[in-house]
Amino acid sequence: MLKVGVYIRVSTDNVEQQTSLKNQRDLFIQYAKEKEWSIYDFYVDVESGTSTKRKELNRLIKDAEARKINVLVAKELSRLARNVKLSHKIKRIAETNNVHIVTLDGAINTLEGNGNMFGLYAWIYEQEAQRTSERIKIALRSRAELGLFNGSVAPYGYECIDSKLYIRNDNTPNIVKRIFSEYINGKGIDTIARHLYNEGIPTPSMIAGKSNKNDKWHGRTIQLILKNQAYLGHMIQLKQSTVSVISKARHKTPIDKQAVIKNTHEPIISEEDFKLVQELMKVRTHKNHHQALHLFTNTIYCSDCGKGMHYKKNRKGYVCGTFNKHGSKACSSHIVKETNLSTIVLSEIKQFVTNIKTTDLYDNFKLEIHNEILKHKNALKNYEDDLIIIKKRKSKSISLLIDEIITKSDYELFITDIDEQVKSLEHKIVITKQALEKISDTSLLNELNKIKNEELSLDELTPALLHRFIKKIDIEEDGTPIISYRLTMPLPTLINN
Repeated sequence: MLKVGVYIRVSTDNVEQQTSLKNQRDLFIQYAKEKEWSIYDFYVDVESGTSTKRKELNRLIKDAEARKINVLVAKELSRLARNVKLSHKIKRIAETNNVHIVTLDGAINTLEGNGNMFGLYAWIYEQEAQRTSERIKIALRSRAELGLFNGSVAPYGYECIDSKLYIRNDNTPNIVKRIFSEYINGKGIDTIARHLYNEGIPTPSMIAGKSNKNDKWHGRTIQLILKNQAYLGHMIQLKQSTVSVISKARHKTPIDKQAVIKNTHEPIISEEDFKLVQELMKVRTHKNHHQALHLFTNTIYCSDCGKGMHYKKNRKGYVCGTFNKHGSKACSSHIVKETNLSTIVLSEIKQFVTNIKTTDLYDNFKLEIHNEILKHKNALKNYEDDLIIIKKRKSKSISLLIDEIITKSDYELFITDIDEQVKSLEHKIVITKQALEKISDTSLLNELNKIKNEELSLDELTPALLHRFIKKIDIEEDGTPIISYRLTMPLPTLINN
């Protein structure tokens, strides 16, 4: 009596697939009984057919090599493998160890000499797997372009409802704002993470309810939050893709191939704060992580050699980095007291703000602002026009159903897709209208005047104030500071902060 190794693969372990698994077992038991074969064992994998890391398939191969079975049975060749390389490996092992391969669909049966088409079937299945993969990628991109969230877990501070991102009604959005604010104020990512952990703030994995959730905040988590454009109200998806259908290895998608859709949901962080954080992250990446971070760290530089200034506790100020490392032969000290520098810089900033006429500043950016308004108005019109067209298509589809031009199932599929598009467009319209309100002429001028008065009332130089106004300070040999302002920063920088 021939001993049979039965291989079964299902894609997932949900209820439907469990039912399929039971049905397949019953089918194989009946088939073996009819053939008067003895089932040695069942080998069941819950994975895709293109995966090469299937535990049970590997166990089946080892049993075949040990000649524990005479026949390998599967429902069809695609259940065993959907790529040529793995299919031929299985065939070679079977032939070497005198193990026959039989598929219930009749395509392969080496007991009857029907194995010549093995390679062709394997190639066909691999091509189909590739086409399926491409169809999935196209579907994901289409969803992304509609502003629908494709991820399994929403970014921290958001929740996903009907494939759309909404700001959570809890403390997590405030934690996101706090992370950005503290980073601008000079705290490092590890320091922020440590404080959040000590305060018992729930981590992203805890909020998401992951099985492997961790209550510890890490610097890497903070860094990912600081870099995530989702907090601007934008959705960047398809950032990675698989190398091939037979490999789970992923590579970064080129920026021009990524799906970047702006204003898909309500932002938590202003664009200006986000840009400032990205600039600060670039600068701080190169700092000495063992060196304490002081107010002017990564902001002041030696005007002669260009090196960053180092804080010296015994001098209560900063000296040239080259001088500190190599001595006076390499460069002079350029020493400047921190308190003196703070007083000078705060005075300069106040003078700078005092000299600003809000109407003049607004005029300087009027063209840019009006272009932004025009862009949002055009987008709004396009969304509203598309919504009208889609609703008309929905109305026409009812006539097609009544006239029996399309089936009820086709109609239901069509309506489901249409309703999803309508929801997406209606959400985009709301977001765009909100954005237009924020950049109206009146609101901009009012906010600008408010921020100007707030800045003038400050009596202490904070890291946030320093980083928002000052791009760089060069210290001359006698300690005189030469200040470079962030003059190229857009107007909303002053408004949103």
